[in-house]
Formats: sequence, structure tokens, C-alpha cells
Amino acid sequence: MGEALLSIAGLHAYHGQAHVLQGVELAIDREPLSLVGRNGMGKSTLCNALMGLVARAEGQARFDGVELVGRRPDRIANLGIGYVPQGRRIFPSLTVEEHLQMMAERRGGPGAGWTRERVHALFPGLLARRRVLAGALSGGEQQSLAIARALMLGPRFLILDEISEGLAPRVVDQLVEALRSLSQGGIGMLIVEQRLAVAAALSRRLAVMVNGRIALETTSAEMMADAEAQQRYLGVKGDRGPRAR
Repeated sequence: MGEALLSIAGLHAYHGQAHVLQGVELAIDREPLSLVGRNGMGKSTLCNALMGLVARAEGQARFDGVELVGRRPDRIANLGIGYVPQGRRIFPSLTVEEHLQMMAERRGGPGAGWTRERVHALFPGLLARRRVLAGALSGGEQQSLAIARALMLGPRFLILDEISEGLAPRVVDQLVEALRSLSQGGIGMLIVEQRLAVAAALSRRLAVMVNGRIALETTSAEMMADAEAQQRYLGVKGDRGPRAR
């Protein structure tokens, strides 16, 4: 399993009779890793399996030496893993402030220095909108809130699933800069992205998932330069987006 912060070996996951993850192998340390692939290849299932959110998972997934498979989601979060799920999943009837307060109470401690003031410094737009219901926020504000909510638990590692989905390029650029700042601050990341350019902007390491397996591990720069590989694995060519790392 090695000494990586997050080590995944022979991980299988099922949705009913569907065998979605078929022996995933990955090692992620403090340097972020982006995971790309076409729709339906198992990327979100991997995120959910790591967070204990699938009914049946087998194999090994260790965070800082602690086994995740078989643990409850709340206990996984308590190990220091924050999750920003696809679709954001915020509570529309709660204000921005209530979201952050809820997480502050949930952690029961200082949260490794993540106060509301620190979150507002990372996402200044949330300060002005702190009394607004989350359902009335723009898509970019909702995504910022979803990340901020995860940070309030003081994670050492973030799992981010499709953060750029449905957002304007300018908003994506702002989120990329915020996440780069977090990475430079020592938070490890698994970044699941549909858009190759966004994935490349957030990490130098990149893996491709095909049919529930890791089909390729490479660098973001090599993948961005290889139009044939982009077409083969992603069905796209020449994806544009934020400047790669």
C-alpha cells in the first residue's frame, strides 16, 4: 500500500447487481491528483466509496494508514477528509452563515484553524451574502459555499467531484485559484473532473478512469498535448480552460 496519504488497492464497488468499480488502484499524497473520464465510468462512485456512501464496497482504501472501507461516513469525515459532492448538495432553506455554523458545531473544536473569517478571506463573496438563503445564490456562490462548508471541518484532504459543472469560465477560474491556494497550504486533493483543462489547471498528476478501472496515469501536461489520447479516453480534443499548473 505504500506510504501515500490516501492509498487505494483492489477497490470494488457495486450498485445493486452492477459491478461499478473493478479493482481501482491509486496512491495520492499531498500533491493533488485529478481523475478524468467519460460519463458513467465510475468516477463519482469512487468518491462515494471513499466516503462510505455506497452500500457494498470491497478492497482497501487507507487514509493515513486507517482503513476506510466499512467505516461510517461521519467517522471517515472525522479522520480529516472533506467531501464536495457533485451537484453541491447544499440546503436551500439555510443561509450561508447557517451552513458554516452547522459545520463549526459539528466539528466540536477549532477545525485546524478554519474559522468563518478564514473562509470569507478565501471566498470574499460569501461574506456579503452570509444572510442570504443558499437556494438564492448563484451557481458559483453555491459551489464556493459547498467548498467552504467542507473546510469548516478542518480537513487534511479534500475529495472534489465536478466543481466546474454548469459554471461560467470566469467563475471556474476563481474556484481554481482558491483550490490552488488550499493545495499550496498543504491540503491533499482528489479532483474528479469532466473537463480536462480544469483538471490540468489543478494538478500535475492525472489519472483516467475507464469502465471502473484506472486505465492511464500520466501528467496533465502530457495529456493536454496528446490529442489522440484525449479523443480515445475522453472523446474530446483541444479542451480549453484555466491555465495548467
